[in-house]
Amino acid sequence: MIYLIDQTCRGRSSHHLSNGTTITYPAELAAKRWTACRDHHLWPEAALHTQWPGSGRIGDPVFDAYYASTVPSLADHTAEQAMMRTAGVCLLDRIGPAILITHSQGGTHGWLWADARPELIKAIVAVEPAGPPFQSTVTKASNAKRFGITDVPLVFDPPVATTPDDEKPLQTKSYQAANGSTYTLQQEPARILANIHNIPVLVETGEASSHAAYDEFTVQFLRQAGVSVEHLILAEKGIHGNGHLQYLELNNLEIIELLEK
Repeated sequence: MIYLIDQTCRGRSSHHLSNGTTITYPAELAAKRWTACRDHHLWPEAALHTQWPGSGRIGDPVFDAYYASTVPSLADHTAEQAMMRTAGVCLLDRIGPAILITHSQGGTHGWLWADARPELIKAIVAVEPAGPPFQSTVTKASNAKRFGITDVPLVFDPPVATTPDDEKPLQTKSYQAANGSTYTLQQEPARILANIHNIPVLVETGEASSHAAYDEFTVQFLRQAGVSVEHLILAEKGIHGNGHLQYLELNNLEIIELLEK
């Protein structure tokens, strides 16, 4: 049985004004970052993007159909994740054991559900999950992902402070990456993700996506926190040219076949 889930306050789980304000990513941003990234060179790997069906530009019928299908999301990521944690727990309690397949912003939800119901999660397949740790590449918020891979608390051992006043509940250290970027991990000795560390995780990354530059740091954060992680880089398996929206790209079935293995 496969369940396709809408976020709370989004899609079929409709938004109510009491839930807070919403944001919509403009078409120009979607084209630059996800569908026509080869034209904009925002990261070096973008030049390798070949799998989007069409030009990826505004006015292209494929892009226009894709963008028309997008819906607003909550502007407050902390509120969004808190609601999705509650909804996910309710679903898992109803359906029982599950393998989670997450993507992008939904990556945070997988970590939260595994943290809340570790006995029900058999594995996590995280396709380019929101990252890198302690950062947001889209909003650039200075307080993004206070708990490394989420904005709401996870269970660590030793425990960390979880009140909203604690802007930096985890002690961190910045590092210089080979590509020149700066990334952040826990300061050693690192705290363990107490509820997640026994759950097998696969992180998958496309060749031309912005995630090609930083998913490795999400993998490092998880391993540092005691999680057993396999990092599947599509290009190393002979699958080339994918951006962030792999499930809409020309070779999506080839990727699915690889993930099923």
